[in-house]
Amino acid sequence: MGATKAEEFSVKDNRIAAYAKALSHPARVAILKLLLKRRVCICGDIVDELPLSQSTVSQHLKELKSAGLIKGDIEGVKICYCIDEEEWARARVMLTDFLQPIAGSNTCC
Repeated sequence: MGATKAEEFSVKDNRIAAYAKALSHPARVAILKLLLKRRVCICGDIVDELPLSQSTVSQHLKELKSAGLIKGDIEGVKICYCIDEEEWARARVMLTDFLQPIAGSNTCC
């Protein structure tokens, strides 16, 4: 795989890209919606709610956690996942700023 040259871009641009990558799969969106609805969830419960295998759900949870959108606490042999509220707020601000409409542009490509 080729180099991404991520270091050539701003920290903010890299964060936006990480959020976008995390949101780029419908299963991850479904997991986030489930966690937002329940506020706390155990991985087994997530598997019961989605038409995906345990290993697939775990991979998606790993991507969401890597982006910082969720956090997981170990409780015995289970990991309890929830939304990372501070990072969620940061993501909302960054993505909202990024997706602002273009002001005064009436031209078309």
